[in-house]
Amino acid sequence: MPRRICYQMLVLVGVFSLAGCAVVKGTYDAVAGTLKGVYYVTTGTAKLAYNIGEFTFNVVKAPIEWSLMNDDIETIDGLPVKEAIRQGRVKNSPYKVKGKMYYPMTVASAQGYRETGIASWYGNETLNQKDGHMTANGEAFNPNALSAAHKHLPLPTNVKVTNLQNGRSVIVRVNDRGPFPSDHNPSSGRRIIDLSYAAAKQLDFHAQGTARVRVETVQLAEEV
Repeated sequence: MPRRICYQMLVLVGVFSLAGCAVVKGTYDAVAGTLKGVYYVTTGTAKLAYNIGEFTFNVVKAPIEWSLMNDDIETIDGLPVKEAIRQGRVKNSPYKVKGKMYYPMTVASAQGYRETGIASWYGNETLNQKDGHMTANGEAFNPNALSAAHKHLPLPTNVKVTNLQNGRSVIVRVNDRGPFPSDHNPSSGRRIIDLSYAAAKQLDFHAQGTARVRVETVQLAEEV
């Protein structure tokens, strides 16, 4: 399979369909913003790793018997959540949370996504669990990795998040759904992104819990 096809499958189709490509290497520009760097992929049946500029992403497929990070998700693409994950039908499929339907963006519309709003973070709830937790596209959640949850972006998507209070930026991998209104704080559903602990720490708002941020899709294009 040519390198370019493997790259498109990673960014636009999903993670674990890449098992047929052993190694993908190349230099790419992150054309949204000014970040540049070497982008590489090493894949097997369950693991994948890549760099975008200074940021490293290690992706591991979660065992299907693990609990979901958000157990409020009722269905994805009309299927039980884990069955949708098993079939790979989560990229931009509609899904239901507490009886409300959510309709993610198409891949094409997500390419120009840019939004300003409030970010929160999550992760402590997994640190003392005996077993792990899976994200909405079947990856193992790691609070110390650079990942995020978003209600409407295709899964997975890389986005650049900038803390507008201090100017710090980080690139994260959107692999989960949320944030949604909680029973004790309904206004939490108005937040635009839920970052991992590691991402919140990079942006220096992990102590305060929330921050005003700008989120923009990172487009990757092969250098010629």
